This record gives sequence, C-alpha cells and structure tokens, in this order.
Amino acid sequence: MKQIEVVAAVIRLEDKVLAVQRGDGRYAYVSRKFEFPGGKIENGESHHSAVLREIREELALEVEVEDFLMTVQHSYPDFELTMHCYACRTNQEQPVLHEHLAYRWCLTHELPSLDWAAADLPVVDRLLAQSHER
Repeated sequence: MKQIEVVAAVIRLEDKVLAVQRGDGRYAYVSRKFEFPGGKIENGESHHSAVLREIREELALEVEVEDFLMTVQHSYPDFELTMHCYACRTNQEQPVLHEHLAYRWCLTHELPSLDWAAADLPVVDRLLAQSHER
C-alpha cells in the first residue's frame, strides 16, 4: 500500500483554531472533509520548513511553529498516512484559499461539529482533551 508522510498545522489565532475544507478529490472518503492544513514533506526538508512552506502555498498565511503536537498514523482504503502535527500561531485572520473550498475559525469545543477527515479526528480529540486540562 502507498505510504504518504505529511505535516499538518494546528493554527491558532487568539482562542480559535483554523479548519479548512478540502475540495473534491480522487478519494470520496476525504473529499469535502475538514482538515488541518498542510501537505507532503519535500525530499530533504525539515518538518518545520515543510509546515511554513505548505501554509504559505495553500493559505498565504505566515505562521510561527510553536510545538510538536502529535503524529497520527491512519490507514485509508488506498493509502497509509503518517501525519506530523504542529501547534502554530498566526496574527492573520484571512487566509487565501488556493486549494480549499472554505475555512472556519473555531473555538475548540466547536471542532467536533465539523465533518473531519478520519486522520484528523485524533488531533481534534487531543485539542479537546488539552482544553479540558486548562
């Protein structure tokens, strides 16, 4: 099975988290689902550099990578995904959507109301758990 390794950014603006909606794609099970933005790591690229590049390319946002959050391993029907997630901050409220249909800035407790790609659900769960610890 095809192996894909990506980075994802959990971007905060004040007390809200950015969720972006994928467009229609090859795989129905991720089409139009919400996700944390990011993408493939280029050959020889660090995770940190990949996060900054992907967010610039996809959303024209400048972010500060703060911390490693978690790695998710998820098996979709057609590929295996390894997703390295990083907590990020921005002060820009308006992303430019180059690859996505929509975006939402959500309070943490609002995240479960979105239709997430399966690989992103453990990240939502982690964010919810962290918000309850505070």
